[in-house]
Amino acid sequence: MDIASDPSATGHKRLQISFLNWAHAIDHFVLGIYPTVVIGLEVVYRRPYSELIAVATAMFVAFGVFALPAGWLADRWSRRNMMVAFYIGCGLSLLVAALAPSITIMAVALFCLGVFAAIYHPVGMAMLIEISQARGRTLAFNGVCGNLGVALAAGITGVLASWLGWRAAFAVPAILCVMTGVAYLWMVGDDTHMAAARKKTAEVMLDARTALTMFLLFIVISIMSGLVFNTVLVALPKLVDEQLGDGANLTVVGGLATAVFMCGALAQIAVGRLVERFPPAMLFAAIVTVQFFGILASAHATGTALLLALAVSMAAIYGQVTVGDIVVARFTADAWRGRIYAVRYFLNFTSSAVAVGLIALLHDRGGFALVLAVIAACAGVVVVSVYGFAALAFSVDRRQRAAVQPAE
Repeated sequence: MDIASDPSATGHKRLQISFLNWAHAIDHFVLGIYPTVVIGLEVVYRRPYSELIAVATAMFVAFGVFALPAGWLADRWSRRNMMVAFYIGCGLSLLVAALAPSITIMAVALFCLGVFAAIYHPVGMAMLIEISQARGRTLAFNGVCGNLGVALAAGITGVLASWLGWRAAFAVPAILCVMTGVAYLWMVGDDTHMAAARKKTAEVMLDARTALTMFLLFIVISIMSGLVFNTVLVALPKLVDEQLGDGANLTVVGGLATAVFMCGALAQIAVGRLVERFPPAMLFAAIVTVQFFGILASAHATGTALLLALAVSMAAIYGQVTVGDIVVARFTADAWRGRIYAVRYFLNFTSSAVAVGLIALLHDRGGFALVLAVIAACAGVVVVSVYGFAALAFSVDRRQRAAVQPAE
């Protein structure tokens, strides 16, 4: 029976996609808790922001480094079982953070959270590409869910911390993660029998020289876009807090940060439509160009103008992530996607550890104006690299179209 005409198979696919969308939201939500809570911890621990935000370094290092073994295990073992570990592991780590009696235990809990949060991107994206056949709208909506996780992290964390205390900001999502993991284990069947059947050829085949050049550009894009993404992600709540001045309520700070992050969600909905009408590589180049000018404007703006520039930057930051995943899928076989996405997100998210250190270093020396100026330079490197990647992609497509044209 054709799977497309089997209602039970279609329903199971939709169930899996729903869990993957929810997982993407959770993944970014849990990583955004501490950067918001840390504003209130300045009073609790009587330490400066630059010192307390550095505690998150271990979390972001783990988030990048452990993407590699996660992708390898998923391709060789079971993608579904790795997602179970993601849900339950994140939940237990958050519980330890909620109960942490000292900043040292908090750092350990955040490290464990980074380990389990690292599972989603190499594993979940490979599953989503396989199930959806790289449909732009499906991937865009998944990206929107991740962006909503980032956006709601600031707002919900601010509300929970203000009403119930900072420990509740960790405990409530912890319980939700564990409950979801149990439901996923019960409702979604295992996939260990499918590993050997995954396709070993990519949609677009490359010669060795082109493949090496594109891979090197891919490395530069992943590292630099990771610095841009994670610096803005971590710094935004504090940046909004400084714009509001002393005595700003954490709920208001979280709400404004959420509004900026929501611009990314709206952009990804648009990108999901556009990627089905325009060549992904061309769209990739256009979006990173907008990202560069948005961040450059942010480095020179204040007040309302700064928030508007950050909104544009956030829209482009999340839009380019969705297009980038589709571009990678075109040049990667399904059997290898877990590992390829692992490399992509290893480079992308390992740079988040550098981003945390960069914020602490530059903020002490020149405030967020200096932080954003440096990140604008990184965004410029992304623009140049993506232009090179797009040129190669167009060249490959042109050669393949010429090869399949019938002889006259």
